[in-house]
Amino acid sequence: MRKLKELFRLKFDCQLSNRKTASSCGISRPTVSEYLFRAAQQGLTWETMAELSEEELENRLLQKTSPKGETSRKPWPDFERVHQELKSNKQVTLMLLYEEYRETYPDTHCSHAWFYAQYQNWKKKLDWVMRQDHKGGEKLFLDYCDGPPLVDPKTGTALPTHLFAAVWGASNYTFAEASFSQNLESWIQSNDRAFSYFQCVPHILVPDNLKSALHQSLPV
Repeated sequence: MRKLKELFRLKFDCQLSNRKTASSCGISRPTVSEYLFRAAQQGLTWETMAELSEEELENRLLQKTSPKGETSRKPWPDFERVHQELKSNKQVTLMLLYEEYRETYPDTHCSHAWFYAQYQNWKKKLDWVMRQDHKGGEKLFLDYCDGPPLVDPKTGTALPTHLFAAVWGASNYTFAEASFSQNLESWIQSNDRAFSYFQCVPHILVPDNLKSALHQSLPV
């Protein structure tokens, strides 16, 4: 193959996915995975490979003889890549990715049931995070939480408060104030003061299921 340096340049210097790298080089995605694995085995970085000629790089990666007594070791499936492929392309199935793995490493004796089970075990360790993208000026998130108590100077009694918070989705720029109630009047006044503080209004107000802000609650 005379496209090895181009393959690694696209992958590491241009940060392309395995699929796009394969398409650009006119080869299969399992072939890209195989060369990446060989480079990792050799401990080669892109900086090192960039200084090698195409022939030198090919000799390093495609040498077929192994030191005496050393056995080839099949890599563990890259379940992070498997997970990303399933998320990014609805046409890709776990069976297809398993078959690609077997195509790349035909001597690997693992069943599709084993592959599925190992992927599910790997998936259980993920930290689930829902990422939200916000446009500037689009959404203002509103809610109440327990506020700091205010002490009555005459009686010394601690009076509980409700802390109103208005937070921009894009910047997290925040307005907050304490009030003694979450009723409709307090809600409207807090919103009014928040708009005056920001000197603008959002396209959308997003209250967190707050009774003062809802006309009718929907069943869950």
